[in-house]
Amino acid sequence: MILLRHGQSLFNLHFTATRRDPGIRDAPLTPLGHQQAEAAALALAGQAITRIIVSPYTRALQTAAPIAARLGVKVTVNPLVRERFAFACDVGTPASELQRTWPGHDFSALEEIWWPAMEENHEQITGRAARFRAEMAALPDWSDTLVVAHWGFILALTGESMPNGAWRRLDPNTAPPERIVWHP
Repeated sequence: MILLRHGQSLFNLHFTATRRDPGIRDAPLTPLGHQQAEAAALALAGQAITRIIVSPYTRALQTAAPIAARLGVKVTVNPLVRERFAFACDVGTPASELQRTWPGHDFSALEEIWWPAMEENHEQITGRAARFRAEMAALPDWSDTLVVAHWGFILALTGESMPNGAWRRLDPNTAPPERIVWHP
């Protein structure tokens, strides 16, 4: 599968500069984030992508939009690939509102309030990543799947920190990382 970290969000912009939570809920992409999404759409145009799985956060949905449009692939929203709940930006948007904003997407796997009520610990996000890895490994066409996700989720899945807009391939049948260094 291909893992793509969403483009730069307003949260990323402010947090990188101050190392403090700016209090932005469900942060959208910045202009640079939209440019990163467009660049990813161009870079991934030649890949054999037949499925796009995306986190329910606005920044991930916005990142997936130009890719889905360019490839003509339907977007499936999966809360397993959401960010680790730790900051204000990890408070999501209710499913009914997302459905109105993104009417062509499949939100059937989402409850109305789909984000947790309290901060997730490292074991919880690592467990969620392991469940997703197993689900993907069971699919015969996992290699044709694009997953648009977040720093913490990708770190839990691969053990690697990826910058906004970056992508990489991952075979879900490989062993998960033995050690993860958690620092934003």
